[in-house]
Amino acid sequence: MTTSRGTTLLPIPLTLAAVAGVALGMGAYAFQYAKGSSYVGNDPATCANCHVMASHYAGWQAAPHHRVATCNDCHTPAGPISKYVVKALNGYHHSMAFTLGGYPDVIRARPESSAVVEANCRRCHAALVENVAHGEGVSCVRCHASVGHLR
Repeated sequence: MTTSRGTTLLPIPLTLAAVAGVALGMGAYAFQYAKGSSYVGNDPATCANCHVMASHYAGWQAAPHHRVATCNDCHTPAGPISKYVVKALNGYHHSMAFTLGGYPDVIRARPESSAVVEANCRRCHAALVENVAHGEGVSCVRCHASVGHLR
């Protein structure tokens, strides 16, 4: 195909394939560079891949739950499908914030993430908290904020 100026254009399917190839290559490189495959597992050290999480990781290592719970035990739902859906959503938010620089100095959990943590507290400690008279709307981390991460 040639233009009115006599230059040759690539056919549209070939152009689309080239653009898709470049995008796929850049995505694969970013996934490898960010150690993306490590996020599929359950190793808490993965959470410290980003330097802003180093203090949270160190706080978890010094906290009481260090011996019995990993990051995923508290920060992802218990079900296998919902666990990976939440990991994917969190990964998307984290990668966008870290890549574009849109995260605050003091990281705060989104309401959705706080709800997951709260549900896991109540699930793991159901026998302990079933007779506690705090009420349904009182968050566990209101009083027990340093259990997961020492501050």
